[in-house]
Amino acid sequence: MAMPGWAKALIIVAISLVLLVIGIVGAGAIWWSKNKDTLIAKGKATIEEGKEAGRTSDNQGCVDKAIARYKPERGLMSAIGNSIFMQTCLQGSRPTPGFCDDVPSATSFRESAKWTIEQCARVDLSGDKFCQQLFQPVQKFCEERGGRSESDEPGGKN
Repeated sequence: MAMPGWAKALIIVAISLVLLVIGIVGAGAIWWSKNKDTLIAKGKATIEEGKEAGRTSDNQGCVDKAIARYKPERGLMSAIGNSIFMQTCLQGSRPTPGFCDDVPSATSFRESAKWTIEQCARVDLSGDKFCQQLFQPVQKFCEERGGRSESDEPGGKN
């Protein structure tokens, strides 16, 4: 009994998809093996730069520095790197009075989306598709401190 044409086509499509997935995974593994040392070193340097910036800045200064670092070199990798910079900077920075007052929880999806869009507009990055990611460390920082900003000590100790 001969196999129907639609069954042959379905098998060819399934095999093609499997080969495509294998190819993508393989290419990703090769790319990672060639770039991992550079990425790890760059990540460690970014963390150290964030810590150093936090020692000499307040909360808002960390946000301002991260945005200033992002603007000349925009994109996904820059957004990730500057989010890490901001997170480590905030952890060691001095409190800015009222810094967390209007920051919504990341789990309050509607309020969170509205707030990040407003923040991107405030820093002239409205059209940037990765901008909203830059403000996630602010939400995390404020959530960890329970929204209290004036009573926080540098390093996030209450």
